Amino acid sequence: MPEGHSVHRITRQFARNFVGHRVAVSSPQGRFAEGASMIDGHVMTDAKAVGKQMYLEFDNGLWLRVHLGIYGAWDFAGEIQMDATIASANGRMGQTNQTGTILDGAIHDRDGENSLHSIGAPRRTRVRMAETEKESDALLSFPPEPIGQVRVRLLTDTVCADLRGPTACEVLDPAQVDALIAKLGPDPLLDDSQAAEDRFTAVVRKKPTPIGLLLMDQNVIAGIGNVYRAEMLFRAGLNPHTPGKLVPDDTVRALWRDWAHLLKIGVETGQMMTMDNLEGEDYVNAMANRADRHWVYKREGLPCRICGTHITLEDFGARKLYWCPSCQS
Repeated sequence: MPEGHSVHRITRQFARNFVGHRVAVSSPQGRFAEGASMIDGHVMTDAKAVGKQMYLEFDNGLWLRVHLGIYGAWDFAGEIQMDATIASANGRMGQTNQTGTILDGAIHDRDGENSLHSIGAPRRTRVRMAETEKESDALLSFPPEPIGQVRVRLLTDTVCADLRGPTACEVLDPAQVDALIAKLGPDPLLDDSQAAEDRFTAVVRKKPTPIGLLLMDQNVIAGIGNVYRAEMLFRAGLNPHTPGKLVPDDTVRALWRDWAHLLKIGVETGQMMTMDNLEGEDYVNAMANRADRHWVYKREGLPCRICGTHITLEDFGARKLYWCPSCQS
């Protein structure tokens, strides 16, 4: 399932390419025809992400809410402009499971082409944005024919976005949007205030629920998924089974600040990079290969990078949990 950084990246691409433009909205598969008709032909006025959910506002006051869930993904096609923040960090839009090489000190794809320029420059291409983002062949015509079960298509004169397989896709009024967002925990990219940190800390410190489950609860904190959960707990040296109310106050606050730190890196680079201070070839390898950028995630049975103890894998809250029994004792 796409974690918070992916949804923020997708939303920034909507802000860059769709906000301020009149949008033709349709449902090629037909399942969202009624909802599409409510916002078809209107100007997109805002795009924002809250944790794993994204909200697109239109000039008639209605919002399109999308939760990608496990199977959802957006395909972008057309003259795609890259968000300035992502571009300035030389962020890769297509990074997970891709190989990278060093050429002239920059990160390049397997064809020796810097992905900032190849994807950030206006050109007719198609980019898939979900947990794994990938670039496909250049388009021969625009707009492209829908491929597969497209729930909703958003189309301007120059850019097209197709949504497939979401858990949620609905049109809401402002009151409904406010009610849904109010139920979610804080998202440090939207609110990094002391009040947001205090809110998260207070909720965790009163719960008997294990901290490893609380971090995945979107009503406690927004955006964290299985990868960030495992990595943050390792970075904190925290046993996943520790009840929230027994986690020291300063440790809970450190988790909040670490999430803000990792989320920012994820949005800018597209990578769930959880190992700090990597340089040179180590950094390039980590950007190109998940096995080189995580402490414990997907490393079950391998020696801990710190103590050598074998990383443990267990079922925890219906998800896989990776952790080091020694470093996180």
